[in-house]
Amino acid sequence: AAAVENGNNDRVAEIDQERFNWLEYYKVKFEGQWFTSLVGKLVLSSKVDFGFLGAYNNDRGIPPFDRFFLGGDGLGGYALDGREVIRLRGYPNQSVIPLDRDEASTLNGNTGATIFNKFEFELRYPITLKPSASIYALMFAEAGSSFDNFRDYNPFLMNRSAGAGVRIYMPAFGLLGIDFGYGFDPIPGTVGGPNGWETHFIIGQQF
Repeated sequence: AAAVENGNNDRVAEIDQERFNWLEYYKVKFEGQWFTSLVGKLVLSSKVDFGFLGAYNNDRGIPPFDRFFLGGDGLGGYALDGREVIRLRGYPNQSVIPLDRDEASTLNGNTGATIFNKFEFELRYPITLKPSASIYALMFAEAGSSFDNFRDYNPFLMNRSAGAGVRIYMPAFGLLGIDFGYGFDPIPGTVGGPNGWETHFIIGQQF
C-alpha cells in the first residue's frame, strides 16, 4: 500500500492498483513545420516536435498512460494505455524509449517516456502530380530522443537516422509509401554499433 498526501494534509491510504483511479496530469506539445523552395520543384521540409507529460499531484506522480513512444513508422495501432507513437525512421517501432529503472536489461513492459524532442529534415521532389495519382520521391535526415523526466533530459543526446523513400497519393486509397532508413546509433538498452537499416511502410499518414 502507498500513502498519498492531498492539499488538505489528509493522508489517504490506497493500494497500488487504486493509485490512478483519479487521473490528474497535463500534456504539452509543440510542433513547427516550414517548407522552403530550393531549386525548381525541389522542396525542403523542416520540422521540430516537442512533448512533455506532467503531473498536478507530485505525490501521485505521472500516470503510466498517454505517454510517448519514439521510433519506427509512427503507426500507432490500438493500445489501451493511450500511448502516442512518434515516428523516427531507421529504428524499430517504439524502441527509442527510456529504460525502465526496474527492467534495466529489457525493453519489455516499458511504460514509455514523459518527455521527447525530435528534429526532421526532408527533401521532397514531385515525380508526377496527376489527379489520378501523385508521386513524390524523398530523402530525409532526422534525430530524436525521449526521457523519463527533466532531470535526465538532454536535447543533444539523440538517436540519428537518414534514408530515402517514396509517397503515392491516390484518391481511392489515400496516402501510401515506403521508407528505407539507416539508424546511426544503437537502440537504447542494447550494446553494439549502429542499428542499421530498417524498412517502414507508410499508410494514411500526414505528408
